[in-house]
Amino acid sequence: MFRKICFFLILLSVFSCEKKSEVEREIEKIPIEFNLVRFDKEFAAVNAEKLPALKSKYPFLFPSNYPDSLWLVKINDSIQQELNTEVLSAFPNFDKEEEELQSLFQHIEYYFPSFESPEVFTITSEVDYKNKVLLANNYLFISLDTYLGKEHPFYMGIQEFLKKNFEKDQILPDVANAYAKKYVPQPTSRVFLDHMLYYGKILYLKDKWLTETPDFNKIGYTSKEMDWAVANEDQIWRYFVERKLIFDSDTQLYTRFLYPAPFSKFYLELDNEAPAMLGQFIGWQIVRAYMDKNDVGLQELLDTDAETIFNKANYKPKK
Repeated sequence: MFRKICFFLILLSVFSCEKKSEVEREIEKIPIEFNLVRFDKEFAAVNAEKLPALKSKYPFLFPSNYPDSLWLVKINDSIQQELNTEVLSAFPNFDKEEEELQSLFQHIEYYFPSFESPEVFTITSEVDYKNKVLLANNYLFISLDTYLGKEHPFYMGIQEFLKKNFEKDQILPDVANAYAKKYVPQPTSRVFLDHMLYYGKILYLKDKWLTETPDFNKIGYTSKEMDWAVANEDQIWRYFVERKLIFDSDTQLYTRFLYPAPFSKFYLELDNEAPAMLGQFIGWQIVRAYMDKNDVGLQELLDTDAETIFNKANYKPKK
């Protein structure tokens, strides 16, 4: 009997892998064309004589209320020139990232056929880490000076919990995050569960779109932080349940457990060990449980309210 069970599990595993591979093969066939502009390189090479041509080529990047004199000051600014040098050194080409973006766009279109690939611009932004990736109309802007590596001198004085994600391997998850926010409806309630599952849905879309990306990159953790969250999943959930936080509408819970920060705030001794955004992590696991136990598509997931997902997920954290 034991051998039969083992054989069945092996067959099930093989079938699942084959099914996944079949989906991935279908995704790889999706034709995706997009234009990638190394605007950071073009701006780094511009001077007073070439500026009018660059403005004419990309008028939407040069607001009319800013005179040429301002752009020339920026072009000749020593800090901007240093930014240009460091970005060109870190990203002499963008081939690998372009391939990854193509795969991401193929995955998005597979699950959301109305998707239209954007025109992608790489830029510098004076290390505007609050806007590392921006979607505007059908333009995607990626600020390369926010992905130079967490130890880069440009980031001196920036808090460690932010700098840990200033790495090249975070570009793709950040782009996926920006797109996921377009598809996942914002919660209309202040209830903590609704906001946990909002982020859970975003992270689940990353599961489907970023099949080669580690979980810790999807959520913006280090591998050590991810290990801590997985190892303590049961304790985190027990804390939320025992303190009746799940259906609480106290918005302070967002800053304590959902937003980027040095750590989550349990107000316990373990706070300094606990990574931030553990509410997102738990919301992710609830959504995963719901999708594992219910035969629903992605769009139905996005349209389903938080309480229904919670009830049908029958979530039981790993111990």
